[in-house]
Order: sequence, then C-alpha cells, then structure tokens
Amino acid sequence: MTRLNWYKGNIHTHTTKSDGDDTPENVVRWFRRHGYDFLVLSDHNHLTLLEYGRGKRRFRRPLMIPGEEVSVNIHRGETAIHVNGIGVSRVVEPVDATEVVPTLQANVDAILGAGGIASINHPNYKWSFDHTAISQVNGASLLEVFNGHPLMNANGAPGKPSFEGIWDGVLSAGKAIFGVATDDSHNYKDFRPDLANPGRGWLMVRSRELSQDAIVEALAAGEFYASTGIVLDELGISGKTISLRIAQHHDFVYTTRFIGRNGHVYGEVVGTEAEYSVQGNEGYVRAAVTCSSRPRAWTQPVFVT
Repeated sequence: MTRLNWYKGNIHTHTTKSDGDDTPENVVRWFRRHGYDFLVLSDHNHLTLLEYGRGKRRFRRPLMIPGEEVSVNIHRGETAIHVNGIGVSRVVEPVDATEVVPTLQANVDAILGAGGIASINHPNYKWSFDHTAISQVNGASLLEVFNGHPLMNANGAPGKPSFEGIWDGVLSAGKAIFGVATDDSHNYKDFRPDLANPGRGWLMVRSRELSQDAIVEALAAGEFYASTGIVLDELGISGKTISLRIAQHHDFVYTTRFIGRNGHVYGEVVGTEAEYSVQGNEGYVRAAVTCSSRPRAWTQPVFVT
C-alpha cells in the first residue's frame, strides 16, 4: 500500500514578472525559508519559470509547479475574471467573451487545453460574480474560499455572499468544486495588514510523492485541506464519515462545524477532535474549523447520494 504524505504549498503568488514587488528568485527563497514544499508562481498572463539546475546549489524545495493567473477585465474594467492555471505547459492567452459566464468558461477551457487544472480566484474582487455564475461553468477544479489580499471583500456584505457562502452556493447547485486558501501575495519587502503579504493562506495536500504530477492530481481530486494557520494532525474522509484531530497550540479553543446544503450547520463540536456521520439528506458535508485566535481551516466536501 502506498504511503501518503502531507505537503504544504501555495498556488497563488506574484513576482516582478507581473505586479509583485520582488523577483521570482527572492519570492521562492521566502517560501523555502518558511517550510513550503511546493509553490506556484502565478503571475498575470505570464508563465514564470526558474531554472534551478544552474550553479552549484540546486533547490530541492519548494517544488515549482508552473502556473499563470489568466486575467481579463470585462465590462469596461469593472468586472475581474481571474482564473489560475496550475500545471500548465505553456502560456495561456486570456479570452474576453464579453459576459461573466462565457468568459469564465472560455478561460477554464483554455487552461485545460494547456494541460493544467483551473482555480477560480477571488469572486468578490470588485464584486465581480458569485455562485450563480460559477455554477454554470464546467471543468474548474478549485475555488478560493480564502484569499489573503486585503482588497477581496472575502466576508461579503448585505445581499452579497462571502467567499465561503459562494462556495456553498456552488456545492448546493450540485457542482463539485474544492475550496482553496491562498496568499495572492504581492508584497515581500514590507509587512502590513493593508499589503498582500505571503504566509496568510495555504494548502496541505495529501499525496503519494512530492512531484508535479502527484500534487496536481491530488489537488484535482480534493485530497487536501485549506488553512490560515490551523494544523490537522489527522483527517479521515469517507462516503460515510468525516473525522479530524486538530493540533493544539497554546490555550486556543477550536470549534468544528459540519456544513451541508445551503450552508446549513448539521453539527458543531468544541475541542481538538471532531467526527460527523453522514445522515443521507445533507447533499454534501464539509468541515470548517475556527480557532479562538482567528485562524481557520476547511476540509473538502463529501457528497451524499
């Protein structure tokens, strides 16, 4: 039986090749120093590749997975359609199809055609679109439920769902898509709440090995959890049960909510261990963990048939 390991990574990162403020080499050094196992440099409409074989020292970690944030603004720039291509084999040219759904679909299709998987980014940036649009798009594997950039309206507003609410809307429509947490990091030289700094959101991927094929395959299959600081020592997901054990830090208190169709909370557990048995009418079940000191974590949905 193949042993599966956990690997920490970020799939939404910018450098001076687009609108980041540091070079690709320095950005990679930051993530290496902070213990990341894999990294996607996702510059806007640019495929940023580094050659690690030069010189005496070869970087072993983080594993670099090619990526691009395929970016187009429609409606005279008022609506931002940004889709990450992860594991793409070439630059993907953005497509402006005039309206939200066809533009999302065209760019997802272009990413798939370049051999990658597609992650729909920050739907609430400029209040661009929500679950009603995403539910009509086919082929996307991932959706941001957390983005560390300060301009993202992640918590929503009256009449406008949060990132997590948008995810529930898509899942409730019967569309299978997995939730990711990302930095969307742009700023590496000064660290302030109003800047897009690294280290705010990441993925923990369960994979047979640290290789591009294995990590991308695990992402596409939802074999990961997303976090802004919470570590899961154990995570078990089957068609019948979700169970987890949270790594205790300081005197923090952890609350796990088991969430299903339309965001309904089917169970709530306080403590470092939580388990939920599927009843059969939830539509799907996912776990969302909060910490008394603010970090969060999200597991992927189990669909109930």
